[in-house]
Amino acid sequence: MFEKNEIFSSFAVDNLARAKEFYGQTLGLHILERPEGLELHLQSGGTIFIYAKPEHTPATFTVLNIAVDDIDAAVKALTDKGIVFEKYPEMTDDAGIARGKQYGQGPDIAWFKDPAGNILSVLHG
Repeated sequence: MFEKNEIFSSFAVDNLARAKEFYGQTLGLHILERPEGLELHLQSGGTIFIYAKPEHTPATFTVLNIAVDDIDAAVKALTDKGIVFEKYPEMTDDAGIARGKQYGQGPDIAWFKDPAGNILSVLHG
């Protein structure tokens, strides 16, 4: 039914200017500004729309996963840019990385938040 339709994801932030700086400058993603919000154009060809919501409540789940070739290098590079990774007791190491092999399943993954408090991740595996 929808195989020929454009499909994209979206999520809210509380401040589009901060989101534009974070996603464009800090993460280095390609952004187009639209009157309604921001379009993130992904290298894979997908699009994510970010819109402002005045009474925004951050998502309590991961809204964006970024696959990387080297999670340790990605975490270090983002940490060097001031990003603080979430620490989950008994799950993440000192760098904030949950090692999939340690738990017998899943990829190596590290979670962090955007300026609006939404949860993002870098992952490998």
